[in-house]
Amino acid sequence: MSATHDQVSDGHGSSGDTGGSGGVQRPVGIDELLERVRAGYERIEPQEAYEAALAGDALLVDIRYAALRERDGLIPGALVVERNELEWRLDPQGSHRLPEATSHALRVVVICNEGYASSLAVQSLHQLGLHRATDLVGGFQAWRATGLPVV
Repeated sequence: MSATHDQVSDGHGSSGDTGGSGGVQRPVGIDELLERVRAGYERIEPQEAYEAALAGDALLVDIRYAALRERDGLIPGALVVERNELEWRLDPQGSHRLPEATSHALRVVVICNEGYASSLAVQSLHQLGLHRATDLVGGFQAWRATGLPVV
């Protein structure tokens, strides 16, 4: 199988095929997609994320939806950015960026509920040039299970 047929879709219906070969991209399941995405960066464990945030070396960004935040609480100091706004708020070149989104060198730790959606969000941040972006292994639930602060 050629590299073209083994690519992950860009999410806009593009298969990576130029149309000349008549080939169709092999469907990729979510488990394989996550594996491929995560192979491109190093994920971070809760304790390491906590220490990096305390040291001012990482910006924690909670992308969980409101009902989960209300049910389970918040990580003190984490920015809450809904998933559908993430790229606009963290793009250092964007007109809708947060004040904390100061450069492409910013180390962002994306936190979802269990560490799945955050991996896909990191892929998108990498495409924006935020190459130090990572996500929390196990998400908020792992943070809480580790005994780290929650309010």
